Amino acid sequence: MSASLINLLWASTLQTLYMVALSTILGTLIGGPLGIFLATSRKGELYSSPVLNKVLGLVVNAARSVPFIILVVAIIPFTRLVVGTSIGTDAAIVPLTIAAAPFIARLIETAIREVDAGLIEAARSMGATPGQIVRKVLVAEAMPGIVLGLTLAVVSLIGYSAMVGAVGGKGLGDLGIRYGYQRFMPDVMAAVVVILIVLVQLVQSIGEWIASRFDKRAPRNRGR
Repeated sequence: MSASLINLLWASTLQTLYMVALSTILGTLIGGPLGIFLATSRKGELYSSPVLNKVLGLVVNAARSVPFIILVVAIIPFTRLVVGTSIGTDAAIVPLTIAAAPFIARLIETAIREVDAGLIEAARSMGATPGQIVRKVLVAEAMPGIVLGLTLAVVSLIGYSAMVGAVGGKGLGDLGIRYGYQRFMPDVMAAVVVILIVLVQLVQSIGEWIASRFDKRAPRNRGR
């Protein structure tokens, strides 16, 4: 493989990392509060609002049910409105964020709902406010599950970022299509696949390690 192709692989990898990192941050900023609200707003819960909970749940489910490649094409006018273009890494971040936000919301909701209800009642009996319960009990106790959920979201976004290459999204997917497929260069396609596998493995390993640090039940190796 020539030096120019190696440079292209490096540049495409950086583009993929940029798209995934920014869309994960934006998706978490949107999906995080939404997931917390969905987990605490059923009837009788901290922020009881069953009607709004049901409406938001339907919206989240609808957004998650749209296949990603269709979502990318369907929101092209919105993408142009936001970033001024429908191609390139900045444009790809828009559909990636829209796909990530409802997914992250459901993952965080699930993690929070696994927290023992007895902890909530104990915090209430000590006079904690709903906000304090969310911050100091729910989020703190659910942190291992939240981290693992975000890890899953990042892994999914790596796969989605490869898909946006089919519609001019740049990154490793675009490189694999333009060189590996259209120019019949199987070595480039193989290199793209290997890099994507390595990225997924790294993200999964780092996410599991971080989650273990938050997990109070995980055994710790103690020096003697």
